Order: sequence, then C-alpha cells, then structure tokens
Amino acid sequence: MFRASFRAKVPDVPMTNRPKAKDGVLKIAPYVPGRSQAGGVRTRAKLSSNESPLGASPKAVAALAELNDRLSAYPEGSSRDLRQALAKKHGLEADRIVIGSGSDELLHLIAQTYLGAGDEAVISQYGFLVYPIATMGTGAVPVFAPDRDYVVDVDAMLAAVTERTKVVFLANPNNPTGTFLTDAEVRRLHAGLPKNVLFVLDSAYAEYVTNPAYDAGADLVRENDNVVMVRTFSKIGLAALRIGWLYGPDHVVDAINRLRGPFNVNMAAQLAGVAALEDEDFIQKLQAHNRTWRDYLETHLPSNRVRVLPSQANFVLALFPETGPVTAATVNRALLHKGIIVREMGSYGLPSALRISIGSEEAMKEVVEIVRGVDND
Repeated sequence: MFRASFRAKVPDVPMTNRPKAKDGVLKIAPYVPGRSQAGGVRTRAKLSSNESPLGASPKAVAALAELNDRLSAYPEGSSRDLRQALAKKHGLEADRIVIGSGSDELLHLIAQTYLGAGDEAVISQYGFLVYPIATMGTGAVPVFAPDRDYVVDVDAMLAAVTERTKVVFLANPNNPTGTFLTDAEVRRLHAGLPKNVLFVLDSAYAEYVTNPAYDAGADLVRENDNVVMVRTFSKIGLAALRIGWLYGPDHVVDAINRLRGPFNVNMAAQLAGVAALEDEDFIQKLQAHNRTWRDYLETHLPSNRVRVLPSQANFVLALFPETGPVTAATVNRALLHKGIIVREMGSYGLPSALRISIGSEEAMKEVVEIVRGVDND
C-alpha cells in the first residue's frame, strides 16, 4: 500500500535526466554466444561453444556431493584449495594465482586494472571478442593488428603498439581460428614490447595443443614482470561452473585482488575444480578424443571449395566461398536442418566461415557427410 502511494507521487522524469552509461560502454557490440537451439528441429549435436564432448570428470561430479551440508556457508574467499591444487599440478606458486568466475572475469579485471580513457589495447585481427569488450568498457580503445593468413602476425602486432598502449592481448591458440604461435614467436612478440605494457597470454586451449613448439607461458611469466597467463576449466568439462585462473607477477596479482570480489568463485566450482585436476585419466581421454576427431575433420572436410585451417584447439575453422552453392550460410542451414549447431562467424568479421567444435564420433562423421553433400550438389 505504501509503495503504491509513494510511486503515485513520483513526478515524470525527463528521459534526458536519467543515468547515462559511459560512451565506451554504449559503443560495445554485445557478445553473442554460440546458439544452443537448432530452431524447429530437435538439437542432436551442439558444436558451437567448444565444450567437452565427454562431459565432466567423474571425480568432479562426485565432489559436488560435498555441497549438501555447505550450501549455507560462503566459499573460501581466495579459492585457496584450488590455487594450491593448480600450483601442485603445474609447478607454480599458489600466491601468484588468481581464480576467476571464468577467464572472462579475469580478462575484465585486467582491463579495469590497467586500462582507462585515452589508453589503447592491441588485439589481433581475429582475436577473442571479449578483449575489445573489456577494453571499451574501461573507456580505452582496442587497436586491431592484421593477421597473416589467419595467423597472428607478430610484426603487425608490434607495429600497432604506441605510447598509448597499456595492454597487449594474445590468445594462443587463437579463438576462433585455432592457429597458434610457437614459443619462439611469442617470446619475440614480448621482447618487442615496452616494459610498461602488460602482455596478456590467454592459453585457454593449452590442454589440446599437440605441436611441440608450443608453450602455455608459465615460464615467460616467471621470467618477466609484465606477463600474465590466463587459463580456464571450461574446455575440459566444467564450463557450467565458470572457473578461470591467472598466473602472474606478484604486483599484478596484488592489484587484481584489490578489485576482485571476495567471493567471486562459488563453492561448487572450487570443489569440482580441485577434483578435476586430480582426474588425469579423464583429461587424457579428452585429449586423445580431440586429437582423433580434430585430425578427422582436417582430413575429410577440405575440398576445392572448403578450406579448413590447421587447428591446435578443440575446434576447427572451416572457410567457404563467398558465393555459389557452397557457402557458410548454405552449409549452416544444412547442418541445422539435421539438428547440428555450429558457430557462425559474422561477429568476428568472418561471414564466410563456420567454427566447428570437436564432438562425438557420430557428430563428426555426420558433419563431414553433410558438408560433402552440399559440396557435391
């Protein structure tokens, strides 16, 4: 009753008097995740979000039973047990690790901590879409360096650096192309940066890399004062729980922890994350499955009209002609008609491409059959 009478007394407020978001925020194109429904057809395979085709670690699932008597309690504020488990597994220092609600939160925290109005962040042409979103949200400007045949061009990245550059983002392997830079090239990129520029090495797909010239970046962090490595649990079966982690210099960790929320990672995520790290058998099965069916797609999808980029991730990027019977749009429609969802790439500036996550054996064989069917029409 009181609320109703109170609202009746509030005068009409001119639209020009309402709170206004920062200009940088209003210029952001919102992130659009991969679709999860095939429309009017029953979804049979969701290959749009680079999720685990084998589900989650059984040990992680079992660990969630511990929540039964703990739902009324706050989680440990620093994710201490998970940080210690990560340190043990990867040979790191636990106090130099920050856990986030997905690596996306950590990327936003990095931007909020090191970027502001008038600053710039350098990003590769087809870099992960969260980088420009996080950058623009601070009032800073994303500067895009052109790729060289869908691979990050180190020289172009360095040429894009100016006195305004405060952060350089590099996804390695890159999403959505799946291509990667060798450790030598990553080090060359870092060596060319001013010491006051923070180099953010996003190694979200490190578990799936098979090329021996690759390195996830922990040593580079340890050797320098301006490098952070970001990783995630989302690609190894725990996407629903949103667990990301960062390894960085003490001063970066200290700064980010001052901004990070004290209970940013829920208890379920912390418990399942620790258990997942201990389930080496599951991770190895996931890696073996990915190798087999990534190789299968790279071998069987290409044709005179379909190019598949060599991938070091848990997906492949297929490139199609801009016009003609075989385009990304026609192939996507054919896949959706069969209930198979892949990722359209228009938001990445790749309207003639489709990103296909590695799925089950059945899904991979059907994708090849459908694409070949369109190609042969």
